[in-house]
Amino acid sequence: MRPMPLSEWTFSRGMLDVLIRAGLIAVLAIFCFRIFYPFLDIVLWSVILAVTMYPLQVRMRRRLGMRDGRSATLIVLVSLALIMVPAYVLGVALLESVENAMHAVRNESIRIPPPPDFVAGWPLFGQRLHAAWLSASTDMTGMVEKFLPQFRGITMAVLGKLASLGVALLVFVLALFLAGIIMAYGEEGHRSALRIAARVFGAERGPRIALLCTATIRAVAQGVVGIAFIQMLLIGIAFVVKGVPAAGLLALLVLLLGIMQLPATLITLPVIAYVFYTDGVNLATVIFAAYVFVAGLADNVLKPLMLGRGVDVPMPVVLIGALGGMVTGGVIGLFIGPVVLSVGYRLFWLWVDEPPLAVPADEPTARVSP
Repeated sequence: MRPMPLSEWTFSRGMLDVLIRAGLIAVLAIFCFRIFYPFLDIVLWSVILAVTMYPLQVRMRRRLGMRDGRSATLIVLVSLALIMVPAYVLGVALLESVENAMHAVRNESIRIPPPPDFVAGWPLFGQRLHAAWLSASTDMTGMVEKFLPQFRGITMAVLGKLASLGVALLVFVLALFLAGIIMAYGEEGHRSALRIAARVFGAERGPRIALLCTATIRAVAQGVVGIAFIQMLLIGIAFVVKGVPAAGLLALLVLLLGIMQLPATLITLPVIAYVFYTDGVNLATVIFAAYVFVAGLADNVLKPLMLGRGVDVPMPVVLIGALGGMVTGGVIGLFIGPVVLSVGYRLFWLWVDEPPLAVPADEPTARVSP
């Protein structure tokens, strides 16, 4: 067995050192990620809020002559007041709707009219639907007892979603406080972001990529999530004032539809029809219908104003981000998903459109020996 030449031994020893260093770095990175993972959602949310609200802090600081810390604190307090009060009203309305539904089921006060005869003539499922509808209209108690296991499963799922909403609201409040701290050190954070981007992507591309990410975050957060939240408040308060059943739940559906880029009229039009059917046509119902209808179309006016300030992102990307974020991260992921996926989408196309680096003419190219 011939001894290994010195050149081969040096190459193997160098490769072994590289592998050992890479392995140690990978182990350290994995441990750091596992430690940081429980706080990932709240940190992402706080960064999104800070980036979105930082221009407001800059304008407030210039006009009022306030320091960064005081202006950030004022923004956080005002944001809490604007969010917590409507959230409390809608939450109380949601709890009342659930309690009223449970009370109606227990007291057997729900009356379902018998089905029309033409329902039985519908193809495929007409006979089954007619039979189930007729059973519910004649024997509601028996119907509930028959499907009690399914009702329990649905009830537990609804309670789980309500609990996740409470957790999401708590996380949002914590993220808002953390965003205030980030905004208080906004200039230092901006310089740090530019340094990190320059180190990762290069001195020329780094600042441009950092600005692109900032613009995309503000565009999606303001033009998608912000508009959906404003629309939920406008419509939800009207539902609560009018006394619409399940007003809080309907307001949450408006928020989900807004984030998923679906029209709010899918909720407002049936509610308007229900109000006209129950209360009749009078001045109050006409005013309610006009207000709710206009509020349901408010996104058509707000989107060009708010989304146009940043980088346009295709709506399918936002929809996939909302649905995927909701599946993977619950209610929190519903807000974070569109923003993160939009940033990834813009970075991907920036990489696609970026011309490849040209090789200098005087640099020798590597030759492969036959």
